[in-house]
Amino acid sequence: DGLYQNWFLDYASYVILERAVPRIEDGLKPVQRRIMHSLKEMDDGRFNKVANVIGNTMQYHPHGDAAIGEAIVNIGQKDLLIETQGNWGDVRTGDGAAAPRYIEARLSKFALDVVYNPQTTEWQLSYDGRKKEPVTLPVKFPLLLAQGVEGIAVGLSTKILPHNFCELIKASIDVLKDKKPKIYPDFPTGGIADFSEYNQGLRGGKIKVRAKIEIADKKTLIIREIPFSTTTTSLMESIVKASEKGQIKVKQVIDNTAQDVEIQVHLQAGQSPEVALEALYAFTDCEISISPNACVIVADKPTFLPVNEMLKYNTEQTVQLLKQELEIKKAELMEKILFSSLEKIFIEKRIYRNIEDCETFEEVITVIDKGLKPYKKQFYREITRDDILRLTEIKIKRISKYDSFKADDLLRDLEKQLKETQHHLKHLVEYAI
Repeated sequence: DGLYQNWFLDYASYVILERAVPRIEDGLKPVQRRIMHSLKEMDDGRFNKVANVIGNTMQYHPHGDAAIGEAIVNIGQKDLLIETQGNWGDVRTGDGAAAPRYIEARLSKFALDVVYNPQTTEWQLSYDGRKKEPVTLPVKFPLLLAQGVEGIAVGLSTKILPHNFCELIKASIDVLKDKKPKIYPDFPTGGIADFSEYNQGLRGGKIKVRAKIEIADKKTLIIREIPFSTTTTSLMESIVKASEKGQIKVKQVIDNTAQDVEIQVHLQAGQSPEVALEALYAFTDCEISISPNACVIVADKPTFLPVNEMLKYNTEQTVQLLKQELEIKKAELMEKILFSSLEKIFIEKRIYRNIEDCETFEEVITVIDKGLKPYKKQFYREITRDDILRLTEIKIKRISKYDSFKADDLLRDLEKQLKETQHHLKHLVEYAI
């Protein structure tokens, strides 16, 4: 009893929350989030050796380097967050990547722009308490749906299929315009899909995916695109098996895949290509059925959500993150304007002259405060001791070279930016679109 009630439950919830299932906020599993955090930490614009990225990630991820390596390759092959260099394998042929010491990675411009913002990130201590890591990354995009994910936990699994980047953006804009968008998966391997029983990616739904096959001549069929989750190798093996069972009469199968997929199927004499085409769909992996199972972690619990709900959640979250960023920017601009105006008054009204006769530092502060008194009403907040201390740190060189026109230009520019930011805050949805 004790075993199942305590230990097994702890283990199961650990695997669900901390390993196999992505969080809805950023669509990442913990290992992926730690990799992304590590890449940002190491980012200097140049490529980093993947072995070094793995080493750095191990400060946050209490598991083996092999698991981290596989996860990096997985993100890299999706070609969205990481720019890759070297042999990263191929999703279509099933070739693996080279060893981590031979391949390199850096964050893509898209990732730098959309995935990070330290000011809007919630932080927690890493497993050994030495470093800080993000609870979730503030992603301003439906990343989960763009990348897709698979995970097997204890007692439940998840499978969310990848979607088209541009379609997701259009659908997000539709959500903000109060329309109901329909989104369907889009596979990097191509092929033809039937989504009539997709059921928004929930359990029990299914998708039929077919390879794209053309009839080259009476004796040859050519496969140009393959179903998602198969590889050229597995596809050829399934054709050979069907041929051995006598379900389809094939002389030989040749793989000419280079930049594009091309598998030639040479038929035996007397076999009609139309019949062979139907047989390929019926008896081989040229047609497969995929069962999606959209499960994500919402508020620390695994939840089964339709993909439209996920898109809606991510879109609303993006709007909230943009709002936070705008509010932070507004506060920063107001502070800059306040200090620039203070500095202008301090120098132009020659308040610094009054401190020549002061004997103590406290007296200096009192004299400056007194000098500023007539102008205090124009500021949006009280002038504090810290503001006055900042004024006393202005260098003589700056005072002697002070250019009033330049200062006015700077102030005008800051005020323009502030106006723009306030406008965006008032029209948040337009800004988000």
